Amino acid sequence: MEAFIEAHEPTIRLACFGAIFAAMVVWELAAPRRPLTQSRTVRWSGNLGLVVINTVLVRLLFPVAAMGMAALATERGWGLMNHLGWDWTITVVVSVIALDLAIYLQHVLFHAIPVLWRLHRMHHADLNFDVTTGLRFHPIEIILSILIKMSIVVVVGPPVIAVLLFEVLLNGTSLFNHGNVRMPPALDNILRWIVVTPDMHRVHHSVVPSEANSNFGFNLPWWDRLFGTYRDQPAAGQIDMTIGIEVFREPADQRIDRLLVQPFIGEAGAYPINRSAGSGDTEDG
Repeated sequence: MEAFIEAHEPTIRLACFGAIFAAMVVWELAAPRRPLTQSRTVRWSGNLGLVVINTVLVRLLFPVAAMGMAALATERGWGLMNHLGWDWTITVVVSVIALDLAIYLQHVLFHAIPVLWRLHRMHHADLNFDVTTGLRFHPIEIILSILIKMSIVVVVGPPVIAVLLFEVLLNGTSLFNHGNVRMPPALDNILRWIVVTPDMHRVHHSVVPSEANSNFGFNLPWWDRLFGTYRDQPAAGQIDMTIGIEVFREPADQRIDRLLVQPFIGEAGAYPINRSAGSGDTEDG
């Protein structure tokens, strides 16, 4: 089974990605949550262009990545899960949850350290919030994230199937919770106890630093509630809140050439967590 999964992992992930992406695009067109204020052509060419760059880069630099590391860890007995002797199903579930917690902590880290925030802020500099925002990450951040993930896999020792499930869930929920989609408030209130919903994650993309430093979860919503980073709604409301950060607010900043150089331009500003308390709710650079 694990050999089959490793051999067909790209196909499985691509099929899941394509199906979820298409479903979210249709949902956004049928029931948008907020009106778009920027050209979809410019934004999507930049955001989807990054997907192409990141995919090629990852396949060249990390042909086996986290799943290959999981197979190696299983073979050599590395990691906690390979020494506990738990039932296979429990091992897979606990592994997925542990990996999700690690990604939550990584996300907080990229908001806490100014040099990492410089990389991550490109994700937040999108002036609209839709399904393609969930794909918009700087190539250097992607490389660092993979290295961190591979290290976590060595420590946790998850089965290969758990890593595949986690990757599919993470990609799928990232597309979902960045969706510009409308759902009944009652349904949203229920779902956000199980999965991060678009209304929950949209708060994280507020221009206000104190709101941008909340709701860090991508998949499971429990960590924000457990660690005190949960925020129910933005102060201005879902419709009137401003998306993005204080800098890079020109439409031209959404071009892919501008996106790639954003980490090296200007100040880190007031958004990093360790600066927010003393910097107010505006960007300082």
